[in-house]
Amino acid sequence: MRILLVEDDEFLAESTARALRSQSWVVDVSARGEPVPLSLREDRYDLLILDIGLAGIDGFETLRRVRAQGSTTPVLLLTARDAVEDRVRGLEGGADDYLVKPFALSELIARARALVRRSQARTGNELRLSSLRMDLEARRAYIAEEPLALSAREWDVLGFLLARAGKVVAKEQIASASNGWEQGVSDNAIEVCVSRLRAKIEPAGLQLRTVRGLGYLLEEMPGAGAPAAKA
Repeated sequence: MRILLVEDDEFLAESTARALRSQSWVVDVSARGEPVPLSLREDRYDLLILDIGLAGIDGFETLRRVRAQGSTTPVLLLTARDAVEDRVRGLEGGADDYLVKPFALSELIARARALVRRSQARTGNELRLSSLRMDLEARRAYIAEEPLALSAREWDVLGFLLARAGKVVAKEQIASASNGWEQGVSDNAIEVCVSRLRAKIEPAGLQLRTVRGLGYLLEEMPGAGAPAAKA
């Protein structure tokens, strides 16, 4: 895993890079945002960790330039600003996640790992996690290359959840996963669909957990192994 860390606070940059490298990750550090778009064009990075309060062009402008050139590299924003407006601006500008300073290095590592895992799960016309693979073009799903039978509704919901693996997804979001779902689909219909999917994907080493009051979380079962990514 290769990370580009953009942070102009020398002490914070050094301590953050050290923590990331402790995971056997390769970390390049920049104190300014101007070189970042070119760096992402010339080198392959799995994650960009970007401070908002940079000298020169700030993190928002750096992010804008990165996305304007078509880069899909996951971006984790670091900010000392805790205003909702700044968080919304960053996410709407193309960031995938954010952390407010001061933050625990253990949380930074966990978020970095989750962002890269989600990015690797979605590759081209496929979605993958553990031994589950969804061919989006052919609309076929497989577990360890064995065909997985899914109804049209199950396909829509599973694809929606798999693209957001590791994140809690609300029932309201699931209800909007397919244009073919009728308006006002019942919670019971969603629960039935999720229940069927839960049983079908278990052989792939995946679990679809109910997070009470929030929604559902698709993730690997403990000890199931790392997600496979298509090269």
